Amino acid sequence: MIKLSLVYLLAGLVFAAYALLSVRDANNPKRWRNGAFWGLFALSFLAGDYLGDLGNGVLVLALAVIAGIGKLGQGAPAGPTPAEKFGSAQRLGDKLFVPALIVPAVVLFGTLVLKHVSVSGQPLFDPKQTTLISLALGAVIAVIAALLLLRQPLSAPLQEGRRLMDTVGWAALLPQMLAALGAVFALAGVGQVIGGLVTTWIPMDTKLVAVAVYCLGMAGFTLLMGNAFAAFPVMTAGVALPFLIHRFGGDPAVVCSIGMLSGFCGTLSTPLAANFNLVPSALLELKDRYGVIRAQIPTAVAMLLINMVLMYVLAFRA
Repeated sequence: MIKLSLVYLLAGLVFAAYALLSVRDANNPKRWRNGAFWGLFALSFLAGDYLGDLGNGVLVLALAVIAGIGKLGQGAPAGPTPAEKFGSAQRLGDKLFVPALIVPAVVLFGTLVLKHVSVSGQPLFDPKQTTLISLALGAVIAVIAALLLLRQPLSAPLQEGRRLMDTVGWAALLPQMLAALGAVFALAGVGQVIGGLVTTWIPMDTKLVAVAVYCLGMAGFTLLMGNAFAAFPVMTAGVALPFLIHRFGGDPAVVCSIGMLSGFCGTLSTPLAANFNLVPSALLELKDRYGVIRAQIPTAVAMLLINMVLMYVLAFRA
């Protein structure tokens, strides 16, 4: 059976390669800082289970210290020149989208088909992690397809990946860190506290009110946390489970999926989601640092309203 541990191994090896390439890049004056940062991040994937809670905590603190003492630095990965990239784009045209489209196609195929495949009586993929494993598989297949299509050396994906990581910097870790923070909040009972506050101040006696509170709460908490993955365990434990699912009999799959999408409406509207909203402004050299957020807010509001309608209509059909 293929488990999520194989995905962690793959991710760890990729970031270990980034660390090694960074250290060997003499054009980066901060190469050792880069190498230490991505090397520690790789270690969390490769040996996190063996480090224990204390070891992983020290590792996270070390990452925070390295990121806090200054920028990681910008390397100069080997690769094609801008003129060569432009020529390749003109030659290939719409074929450039093939590797990008492979990823969602493999995820759908894995989730809908491979999930039910068994070998010697054992499922091929861990049934609880089929989607994530399929995502990793899709990424690997897409890289292979890109190498064949673009006729680049085997080192090209790692060099370009390192270029992206150097540009984004420590902000690339925010989704994982904030998701972990959400899990800590859930274990600390923050969800129950929020549920108690909600029942004290808002009469949760109708499905419409419960739906509005959950969707608005997911968006609002995400605005404060910067990540819907951090808001999800808190709001789901405090509002969705006790009210929408247990009291009103809502479908857990519908409630949770639309609730997460409501959280993403908050992600579109907050500068705390730096890797989504501030990094693109920096990469595109926009004059308005918050220009991406300003452009996304109308869409976020419309999506949030539509999510509330969809949850109310779809979650309680039974």
